[in-house]
Amino acid sequence: MVSTFSRYMTRKFLAAVGGTFLGTFGLVLIVDFVEQLRRVEDATRAPTHLVALLTVYRVPAFIEIVLPFAVLVGAMLCFLGLSRKLELVVARAAGLSAWQFLTPPVVLALLLGVFAAAIYNPVASDFRERSFKLESDLFGRAVFVDQRTNFWLRQATPDGQAVINAASATERGQRLTGVSALVYGADGTFKERIDAEGADLGDGFWLLRKAVVTPVGAEPVRHETYRLATRLTAEQVRQSFVMPEQVSFWELPQFIELARRSGLPTARFELQYQLLLARPLLLVAMVLVAAAASLRFARLGGLGKTILGGVVAGFLLYVGSELAGNLGRSNLVPPVLAAWSPAFIGALMGFMVLLKLEDG
Repeated sequence: MVSTFSRYMTRKFLAAVGGTFLGTFGLVLIVDFVEQLRRVEDATRAPTHLVALLTVYRVPAFIEIVLPFAVLVGAMLCFLGLSRKLELVVARAAGLSAWQFLTPPVVLALLLGVFAAAIYNPVASDFRERSFKLESDLFGRAVFVDQRTNFWLRQATPDGQAVINAASATERGQRLTGVSALVYGADGTFKERIDAEGADLGDGFWLLRKAVVTPVGAEPVRHETYRLATRLTAEQVRQSFVMPEQVSFWELPQFIELARRSGLPTARFELQYQLLLARPLLLVAMVLVAAAASLRFARLGGLGKTILGGVVAGFLLYVGSELAGNLGRSNLVPPVLAAWSPAFIGALMGFMVLLKLEDG
């Protein structure tokens, strides 16, 4: 009986979560397709099939963000449907506890989390890269992700280190404009400031154009071109330039190790990696929150308040995750703690509420 009911719960849960996910995917697809058509009309005409392909490339990365909410809403729909049809009453009368009919959804949430991190995330990252290239071809200009403003870079030099700031950076950080560099010696003392109109990354140096070099205690010196030594390679600069969301799950450990060897900050990439590792636990937390808000008899009434309570609880969990993520990106808390604590707290709170409802 337990095996039969487990299979039934598995089908119900997959149908509810899959329907919610596909519905969200279709809605975002339509909205983004209309928006891209408007952009094409405003900029330059392009074949409709290319605009549709661009939309298909863009949507998976957006949907990855709302996946926990799809699990939350799908789980609530599943549990409310079972309660409304009195199937949960029958299951309880047959001797099944809440923990027994919650086991299939929890296991499925774990598997969905593993799938989302190990398979869906790399596919979404690859599609995102393709969307950047296709968007650049369609609109005849670099898209915003290929251009960063207020770009900061810390580098090691043969004689010390330098901190570089650029008003904008393109070509994956290898071309800078509006450059200011603070150069320090090997002992950490400040040596000079360099201001330049632009800079290009060469083999072992930055080639600065129309640079003004101001050493400590000396007058500024103007140079048409000036070389600032660096140990950074093009791959290392790209690692500092790209956003963590652009890197797939399997490439993140390599990026983290490369940044650590280069002396670049790794908190953003470590946080993204830990967030993906914690994705299964976060989905389990969403299932437990949905169960805590939905496992009650429909005839007792108050379903509207129940649904609202579940949505609010999921939203608070999302806000907590974002707040912890910002603290992790700012190096105020360790990335591991910032990534895992919201999912762990959410799962623990859902478990405690269910424990009180089920066992008193």
